[in-house]
Amino acid sequence: MRGAWIDASAGVAGDMLLGALLDAGADPAAVRRQVVALLPDEVAIDVGTVQRAGLRATRATVRSTAEDHSHRSWSGIRESIVDADLAPVVRDSALRVFGLLADAEARVHGVPAGEVHFHEVGAWDSIADVVGTCAAVADLGLSTITAGPVALGSGRVRSAHGEIPVPVPAVLELSRGWQVSGSGDGELATPTGMALLRGLAASCTTMPPMTVAATGYGAGSRDTSGRPNVVRVVVGEPVDAPAGTDMTVLETNVDDMDPRLWPGVLAALLDRGAADAWLTPILMKKGRPAHTLHVLAAPELAGPLRAFVLRATSTLGVRETPVHRHALGRTWVPVPIDGAQIRIKLGTEGERIVHVAPEFDDVAALAAERGLPARRVLEAAVAAAESAGLRPGEPVPVRSER
Repeated sequence: MRGAWIDASAGVAGDMLLGALLDAGADPAAVRRQVVALLPDEVAIDVGTVQRAGLRATRATVRSTAEDHSHRSWSGIRESIVDADLAPVVRDSALRVFGLLADAEARVHGVPAGEVHFHEVGAWDSIADVVGTCAAVADLGLSTITAGPVALGSGRVRSAHGEIPVPVPAVLELSRGWQVSGSGDGELATPTGMALLRGLAASCTTMPPMTVAATGYGAGSRDTSGRPNVVRVVVGEPVDAPAGTDMTVLETNVDDMDPRLWPGVLAALLDRGAADAWLTPILMKKGRPAHTLHVLAAPELAGPLRAFVLRATSTLGVRETPVHRHALGRTWVPVPIDGAQIRIKLGTEGERIVHVAPEFDDVAALAAERGLPARRVLEAAVAAAESAGLRPGEPVPVRSER
């Protein structure tokens, strides 16, 4: 079990993220094999060390080795990824990233996603960045990835359609639900980089507790004075939360909001780092039906989450209560299911398993991908966990060292 946290406070691009993962220990040969499987005789990946504002970083440069490259649509890329001899985990990740990118560009240009033709998806270097980054994640054995807020940049940039503002429209589409800022000059976040971050990272958060095993710095093409133009990746073993943790609960009563908006509010709170968010139906004065919104969060996140609640709901005030949470330790163990993987969440106490449950997001994603009822995938995941010896009362599996 390894996790990683991505620091994109200086921006993010596909080549920068690939360079950071290579710098953190991903095998360049393993990455090249996966890229060549999809783009045979078209590209090479050069890896070298550079300086960015005084920091050493790895620069991953995708170089053309072909006379010409065919122009590809998203539907063509999807077909190529499915048919290529890629590792299943790399194929699944690449399809997820390209799907996000195609959907964003489709919304921007007002065309069906399958008909999208544009540089960020169609270009050979972007394809290599996406597949190479997904291969590096697989080679490092990363089971969980989170990331911090992203600097998008400012100003204007030239595109195939003329001069457009920064952040470019596709980046803004991909930023929905993520913490971003317009700090920095120029285009700091590219559509490919933002799609990779959204496709690979589970949530936007500060660096989680971990025992650090490696760090990696991936360089962009420019060397900007006074600001290292790098993406940073921190790789390590997740550390279980202590038994008792100081937390904050935010609460507010709301009786005048369209109930269809609540699922989006709850999801956005979790994306912004809340440990939990839920609703309780209540009856207010004069017999008015209403809801109480509850948000459980680390104390340092109470301010930003409180500000979000005041913006995203119709409430005029928020209550705040300090609490002390006692929690089981938790960890995730992937189990194989028909060429794919499902993470099994373990609640632990000491060295023993207390609770076992498949990660339902993984179950739902695999069911949707293969057109199966979620119930069948859930049953298969439970059986796979049982076969792997993941049962209450059994010892917590020993995490293998790389």
